[in-house]
Amino acid sequence: MQWVRRPIGYNGSGGRSDAIGQAADDRGKNMSSKREDYISWDEYFMGVAALAGMRSKDPNTQVGACIVSSQNKILSIGYNGLPIGCSDDEFPWNREGNPLENKYFYTTHSELNAILNYRGGSLEGTKMYVTLFPCNECAKAIIQAGIKEIIFKTDKYADTPSVIASKRMLKAAGISCRRYLPSGRRVEIDL
Repeated sequence: MQWVRRPIGYNGSGGRSDAIGQAADDRGKNMSSKREDYISWDEYFMGVAALAGMRSKDPNTQVGACIVSSQNKILSIGYNGLPIGCSDDEFPWNREGNPLENKYFYTTHSELNAILNYRGGSLEGTKMYVTLFPCNECAKAIIQAGIKEIIFKTDKYADTPSVIASKRMLKAAGISCRRYLPSGRRVEIDL
């Protein structure tokens, strides 16, 4: 078999294919203006966090987190679930009853998973997008990791001791927390 290198858009007769030629012509016409309907950084990173949360097997709460550098590069992602090696078919997902038979002793929150999943060194000065405001345990990990900003989607447990303590620690550590402001835009992805 012999490989022949052809230019992109080559149609076999020496010219460009109509689709490639039209695309090149269209690019030439619009070189002075950019597309205006692109998503913002906040929409992008919160979307990644929400998509990560969809990996959770938890039947009640699916939370996702995305850690981002100051240059808007994704460094790590996490979602709430069991540690590696612990089968999500063998451990409980209950929230009530016998403490050893409820999920709280076994699951790792999305924020901690994102911190633990990072293998690149320091997270000092980064920001975290998370779909649910962090609990006190995750706040400790966020502070210790050096994350400086939290952007959260919901705060449905705001009145619980865990979140009240979390906010107290985050404030004392100088970590900025702000609610994500939804644009109302709907993004649909065909998979």
